Amino acid sequence: MPTPRKKPLKTAGKTRPPFDHEIVAIADYVAKKKITSKLAYKTAHYCLLDTLGCGLEALSYPACTKLLGPVVPGTLVPNGARVPGTSYVLDPVTAAFNIATMNRWLDYNDAWFGRNGAHPSDNLGGILATADYLSRCRVAAGKAPLKMQDVLTAMIKAHEIQGITALENNFNGLGIDHVVLVKVASTAVVTGLFGGTHEEILNAVSNAWIDGQAIRTYRHAPNTGSRKSWAAGDATSRAVRLAMMALKGEMGYPSALTAKQWGFYDVLFKGKPFKYTRPFGSYVMENVLFKIAYPAGFHGQSMAECAIQLHALVKDRLDEIAGVELWTHDKSFHLIKSGPLHNPADRDHCIQYIAAIGLIFGRLTAADYEDAAAADPRIDRLRAKMNVTMDQQLTASLFDPKRRSNGAAIRITFKDGSKTARVEIEYPLGHPRRRRDGIPPLLEKFRTNLARRFAAKQQQAILALCADEKRLAAMPVNEFVDLFVV
Repeated sequence: MPTPRKKPLKTAGKTRPPFDHEIVAIADYVAKKKITSKLAYKTAHYCLLDTLGCGLEALSYPACTKLLGPVVPGTLVPNGARVPGTSYVLDPVTAAFNIATMNRWLDYNDAWFGRNGAHPSDNLGGILATADYLSRCRVAAGKAPLKMQDVLTAMIKAHEIQGITALENNFNGLGIDHVVLVKVASTAVVTGLFGGTHEEILNAVSNAWIDGQAIRTYRHAPNTGSRKSWAAGDATSRAVRLAMMALKGEMGYPSALTAKQWGFYDVLFKGKPFKYTRPFGSYVMENVLFKIAYPAGFHGQSMAECAIQLHALVKDRLDEIAGVELWTHDKSFHLIKSGPLHNPADRDHCIQYIAAIGLIFGRLTAADYEDAAAADPRIDRLRAKMNVTMDQQLTASLFDPKRRSNGAAIRITFKDGSKTARVEIEYPLGHPRRRRDGIPPLLEKFRTNLARRFAAKQQQAILALCADEKRLAAMPVNEFVDLFVV
């Protein structure tokens, strides 16, 4: 016997409302805002190199490369987009997945945090795939291709949409993975790259918001796994698909966020609207956080730096350690993990594991998360001696808009009762307050990653171009990408 309905569902009026103002603000920004910040473009230049380098390093890992290439082997795509470091020629949707997945795989690309964490360069997958595909189509039709300046502008805008939305809105806390912001930001800027009108950007972005959103199951125990490394690829490839649909005239949904009962706010955000504390400009790119020295979540960067500073003092006294005190802030407190760590995805988001590797070996590389490295019994013995405290001062400094630090601290106690000093890092290498110190090693990281994939002559051609910001900005996108083909 069917269960009787208790109350009839309320239906909205038949008149379609105007587009939600949050969606309009994104479309206005993409379609109308001119970026004039020299600092933003300079930082975007470094971000482009660093992100591509991260992808090249990831190509050394079979767990990543098995996911790359066409969906159907042997597929031929006229004027297809190229995937840097490979010989793949793909449709722009699949190319976006490939590029973003390899760039994100090792958790080594840039980061951003507010109430919600974010990795804005995840958007480069969709941006570069689209710009390359469009450029090749234009050249084939006798038209001018897009320039790398267009890619840099799209990067700045995608960083801004994702980062500003993340400042005061905690998607992660509601179980929604932060790649929802990759999808929305990429959808907006990619629709713009395709030449979409203001209305088409509205339509595409509204579809991005009402899409089924990824939940964070794969980022947390007991289910932590490698999907967290391809989730951004999934999001930005979906963005390219939504943009292409909008260009074909697919309709949008004006109250995608605010519709009663059925909109994003009521279904997924506990009925609350988004908060925005500043308008879209170029703030996020100017202040983006690079991961220069260590492949780990940005909240683990300071912890790794502290541990490596203590390495020389403790490397020969590991058996004498009685306890390890770790201090961190609110946003990395969820990275505390006890018990077995089952795979690299589990290990690279465990601050105790990160600290243990730094203390024992005086380094932290992507290889240190692999099973062979994790088998060293000293790691888990040291993890078992760690106590983690959420430091209120570090948390306050993290959320202070004038400081936006990312602090951590470590102190070691030995069995004889002696202790090391408390080593604290407030601003890790890669933070904008250490930009002058960070750029030389960032460029060295890029050179190292080029050498992993290309012969010396090809490396030199890429480095010569990338050393000249004006020349790179003026270069056709397809010619730039061709430099990275093997």
